[in-house]
Amino acid sequence: MTLPETLTTRIAASDRPLVGMWVCSASPIMAEIAAGSGLDWVLIDGEHSPNGLDSILAQLHAVSAYPVAPVVRPPIGDTVLIKQYLDLGVQNLLVPMVDSAAQAAELARAVRYPADGVRGVGAALARSSRWNRVDRYLHDAATTISLTVQIESAVAVDAVEDIAAVDGVDALFVGPADLAASMGLIGQQSHPDVVEGVLRSIRAGAAAGKPVGVNAFAPADADRYLAAGAAFVSVGADVAIVARASEALADRFIPADAAAPRASY
Repeated sequence: MTLPETLTTRIAASDRPLVGMWVCSASPIMAEIAAGSGLDWVLIDGEHSPNGLDSILAQLHAVSAYPVAPVVRPPIGDTVLIKQYLDLGVQNLLVPMVDSAAQAAELARAVRYPADGVRGVGAALARSSRWNRVDRYLHDAATTISLTVQIESAVAVDAVEDIAAVDGVDALFVGPADLAASMGLIGQQSHPDVVEGVLRSIRAGAAAGKPVGVNAFAPADADRYLAAGAAFVSVGADVAIVARASEALADRFIPADAAAPRASY
């Protein structure tokens, strides 16, 4: 038995950037809908969404029938939590808030077995090896996992060249929203200073021979970063798509003077 190709393997084999979306609803149905859309990858989010191990597993099951790369983001780059995610069968990790090369190196060790890392050995009992049905899983596990670290702060951008050079970091992914906030520009993801931070990260990845992705829900931003060399982009999220589409239905069919007041946050 063999495992699916990792996200970074798919990026390397593709003649175009890979396009994906986030699944933040913790719903296997929404995950399956996204997986069957024709997009290249889906991000199952555990940082800003109500996801635990059970719901992540259910979504991995839901997307497994489709030719899409599932990426999973834990809430924090914790070694024990990463071990659980990997044993669950997560192959593509996106770890948030990585600010230094030292932090990135610890994450690289967390996804590898000794002697190269500190991952606990329990795959024979877990979905990661398909319960020991994947031949030589313990020896080859590193080739079945991709580690992407998120560049989400001004501190991380200042260290991005060093982070990109870390052995075991397979890709970078820039989060402009948190980057903007860290620069005192909250809500201004398209500010020139934020854009330059993203572009610097793309250049650093190119210099290190590693792909760089960007979260870019605004089409103009996605176009800009793709033109600059981004290898993968996230261009939407299930909950945002449903929110905007349901509002459009209300606007289309309910007279403005009869509509219930819309919540604002």
